[in-house]
Amino acid sequence: MTTAGEPGTETTGHRETRVFSRTVEVGNPTPTPGLTWTYYGESRRLDQVEGSTEKCRGSIARICVSNLEQQLGKLRKVKGWPFVKWCCGHRDGPPDGTVTGVPTTTDQGPAARTRRIATVACWLTVAPVAAWAVLRLAGLERGPLVQAVAFTPYVAAASLVPLGLALALRRRGPAALAAVIALALVGLVAPRAVAAGQPEVGGPTLRLLTANLLVGGADPARLVGLVRAHRVDVLAVQEFTPGIAAELDRLGLATLLPYRELNPEVGTTGSGLYARFPLSEGGFRRNQGFSFTQAYGTLAVPGAPPVRVESAHPAAPYAVDVLPDWWTDLRAQPPATPDGRLSILAGDFNATLDHAPLRELIATGYVDAADAAGAGLVGTWGPYDGDPIPPVTIDHVLVDRRIAVRSVTVHAVPGSDHRAVLAELRLPAA
Repeated sequence: MTTAGEPGTETTGHRETRVFSRTVEVGNPTPTPGLTWTYYGESRRLDQVEGSTEKCRGSIARICVSNLEQQLGKLRKVKGWPFVKWCCGHRDGPPDGTVTGVPTTTDQGPAARTRRIATVACWLTVAPVAAWAVLRLAGLERGPLVQAVAFTPYVAAASLVPLGLALALRRRGPAALAAVIALALVGLVAPRAVAAGQPEVGGPTLRLLTANLLVGGADPARLVGLVRAHRVDVLAVQEFTPGIAAELDRLGLATLLPYRELNPEVGTTGSGLYARFPLSEGGFRRNQGFSFTQAYGTLAVPGAPPVRVESAHPAAPYAVDVLPDWWTDLRAQPPATPDGRLSILAGDFNATLDHAPLRELIATGYVDAADAAGAGLVGTWGPYDGDPIPPVTIDHVLVDRRIAVRSVTVHAVPGSDHRAVLAELRLPAA
């Protein structure tokens, strides 16, 4: 066993190293630059300490740092690591100021606190996004969360922030969870920006335009201009009033779309269908929520089977006390009939593809035209009354899966808080 010598005493004994070690008094370490061997005390035997290249004897450990960069990395697991690092010339003074013995713990105060704060910050940023992902994936939106879930595309983009923070701070746990969440949310919304495959059909083209007129306040000239410029075959309108009905006819809509099924009403409850082709079996039905009406009819397009078209307008989930009406109205929408007549629902659904009841309706056999055309992330409503609400997609054209979607575009209509949605479709041949 080697005994502690006088400070500055050097010993030799390794044929490959001229100055390889020295002995120091544990209570008063004195570093020597360039050392590759050193002795230091420990409170336990270090025969099995990782990083030693030969077995240690007694309470004095002989640690070899023949390959400094490699061995220093291994020695981090040793309780006396700061002392070893100091002895190897990596610090100017003792690791703890005045050393009265070999330290078995280190004063990591500021650094440790910083790491803890960073870890907590990462978890705090990941937690809300994780809760949102569970809410959306499980279809658990209730109460005020019904409105919130409409903004899922924005949350999906924001989910990259916690991931980037966790990666930057090297916090593996939060980073792993944030990566899973980001993949899940982005995987839900990103496909809406990519066009999907379409059924092979050989029938005529049908152009359909839907617009919420905001209590008849929309610019009728703009609406007629869209019908004329895009050769629209069917126009579905919501919040349709007697005043705007008269203005549309005065501006020539009766000539462009002579067939109609209209129910104009004062306020927000009116609805209407205009068509270039004959409409039959028409009428309107009244929803439970806010008494919104929905005009409908069967369209006879030359060269195609009959198509049932309805102007949809379920209740808006603007407050908790009207949510039952919103659920009821969405679930009362006519389902698709995959083995029966072709169906199209177009209008203001007051729901996005992130709302469970709308997804349930689509699952009966519809396709969201904007989603199929790669335009599913284009907002159709908001801001509202000057409030900085990010645009959300609540106006839809739902078509039977046997109908091909060629394109979907969104158009501003002055006087309305909604954008008009124009879908170009291809019908099956008769």
